Amino acid sequence: DLDKHDMEAIAHDENDKNYYHFVLNETAAAKLGWTPADAIGKKIFLGSARPGEVKAVVKDFHFASLHNPVEPLVLFPDVWATTLLVKTSGQHIGQTLSFMEDTWKALAPHRPFEYHFMDEDYDKLYSSEYRTGKVFNIFAAIAIVLASLGLFGLSAFSARQRIKEIGIRKVMGASAGQITLMLSGSFIKLVIIAFVLASPISWWAMNKWLQDFAYRIDIGWLVFAIAGMVALGIAWITVSIESIRSARANPVRSLRTE
Repeated sequence: DLDKHDMEAIAHDENDKNYYHFVLNETAAAKLGWTPADAIGKKIFLGSARPGEVKAVVKDFHFASLHNPVEPLVLFPDVWATTLLVKTSGQHIGQTLSFMEDTWKALAPHRPFEYHFMDEDYDKLYSSEYRTGKVFNIFAAIAIVLASLGLFGLSAFSARQRIKEIGIRKVMGASAGQITLMLSGSFIKLVIIAFVLASPISWWAMNKWLQDFAYRIDIGWLVFAIAGMVALGIAWITVSIESIRSARANPVRSLRTE
């Protein structure tokens, strides 16, 4: 880690006496052709004004959006820095900020005290994904409700059209379960056909979106299996409500219906 001695090594009045100690990430070391162990102590120049050597190599970490792979990173001390990174416990935020502001004004009264939280900065990197997720959730909920209402209306209309057939089947000994399966079977087939047609399009669209990320998951069949089961479950419940009601109706009334 960079320490007080590293700061003193670059704080000379004459710049040509400054000597820097650099911290590289693993990617930067690999770009220079070194292993992490070999990089320690190597002489490097970060521009003509910053001669020095590698003091440490840290593991790669993401300092930008996951849309991009980890890039080479070089950390070094600087006496002209205008930004401080302060690690806090997360408790008593108000008192901590007040203390930091008073200290800042005492040390640098000519510069305004401005602060922001790093977790909020990282959240902003994915604000578009958050918005997209919310929009898709809302539209998915609306689509499910509208589709369920449509299925319910169609099942009610179909049951009304076949009311005499239902009565005859019940008189001939058909059970309520058999009649329910008969009425809902055609709708379940339509849902299966729709799912088969929609799955390739969904797979293509999701893969296209995931290509914007340097690190992404593989979309396996389990995702579509779960989605298909949920869709079938919602369709079955929606259609069965009217189907069960028609199957349990008095067959005498069904046969008298004009």
